Amino acid sequence: MPDMKIRSLFHPAKFPFFYGYLVLLVGTIGVWASLPGQTVGVSTFTDPVKDALGLSRDQFSTAYMIGTILSSFFISAAGRWFDRYGARIVAAGSALVLALGLFIASFVDVMSSGIQSLLSVQHWLVPFILMVALFFVFRFSGQGVLTMSSRNMVMKWFERYRGRVNAFSALGISLGFAIAPVLIDRLIIGYDWDGAWQIMGLALLLITVMILLTFRDSPEKYGLLADGKKARKDSKAVESKELRSFEPHEAFKTRAFWMYSLILSFNSFFITGFTFHVVSIFESTGYARAEAIAIFIPMSVVSVAVSLFFNFISDWLRLKVLLYIMIFGSFLAGVGLIGMGHGWGLYLLIAGQGISGGMFSVLNAVAWPRLYGRKYIGTISGKAMSMIVFASALAPVAFSLSYTKIGSYAFVAIPSLAFVLYLSIASLKANNPRLPETIK
Repeated sequence: MPDMKIRSLFHPAKFPFFYGYLVLLVGTIGVWASLPGQTVGVSTFTDPVKDALGLSRDQFSTAYMIGTILSSFFISAAGRWFDRYGARIVAAGSALVLALGLFIASFVDVMSSGIQSLLSVQHWLVPFILMVALFFVFRFSGQGVLTMSSRNMVMKWFERYRGRVNAFSALGISLGFAIAPVLIDRLIIGYDWDGAWQIMGLALLLITVMILLTFRDSPEKYGLLADGKKARKDSKAVESKELRSFEPHEAFKTRAFWMYSLILSFNSFFITGFTFHVVSIFESTGYARAEAIAIFIPMSVVSVAVSLFFNFISDWLRLKVLLYIMIFGSFLAGVGLIGMGHGWGLYLLIAGQGISGGMFSVLNAVAWPRLYGRKYIGTISGKAMSMIVFASALAPVAFSLSYTKIGSYAFVAIPSLAFVLYLSIASLKANNPRLPETIK
């Protein structure tokens, strides 16, 4: 009986207000829960964990890269799971796997010592392989599946108000990710790195229960409509009428899919490489360490402002306009990195990365349902997410080689700018395949 009452309490058709608003809240919490698998959640543990395992910084970073690359190969499959089994099952499964991964990771030093004793060897490859496996679990279940399923669920509950809803979600996610390093650092100081992972694992178990209770796949399954039963038709909004959903194989044949995926992947590549080496980048161009850390404040302000503004108005703008704004921001960021040794470079970098980072949160959420419909959003966005994750894995090494082999981080910006210019030309025909030729 109690179970029946709980199920009835969270039944979308019987909810006292439109269930999509609860979906917005719990979907945002679902993205927050992916933090242990995000770069910002992993980086805080770098020093204590590598020291406990006896790994060098390069070895630890390489393990992270390999684990991330491996995870990118499986995220497309997770997108198909989302379409087949729904947000509730996939998100709960990924949260549970991430929680178990955190519990196992909290004993990784004990496991490493035990394996080395059992094999009568003392070699860095043992903890290295263990961390590759753990990073695979973190990145696949956290950054990949839990993030994708939580975000996609929210997008399936809204159509005409999708951009405005995503504005609130993006703001909440940005604030959560901004304070996360401080909170995680306090956990590490108070309970050591292993205790911090255990506490985060327990929190994820609670969130798994929340997901099972509240996550719902789409409004149509419960006799509801996207935006709510009484959602008014808005003739001024883009896609104010129902359009067909594209099959994944159809979507992958369109130019739009590749252009949007590539600019999102480029942003992931650039910001990951920049963040990973930010102190070295600044010191190599004459800035102090404190200035390197401080750059994220104005960059975040620009990013949040851009995200809020363009999410709100995205329901009335063509996607291609948003695409070119992101391309423009990426171009500014690349030019800014080249000019870091001069005063103007820093300002261009802040503005460019702020713009492209803000537009990332817009396009990564609203582009896929706008371009191809909601029916196969998991498979389509999953393939894009695999490209994004793969690009982020390559960035630290690419930036590092630019500096160690050539002597300047500016070199990595040169092919980056060439790539962005290519996208600006190739995207001219990246039209929305769901819209008539006259209004694309």
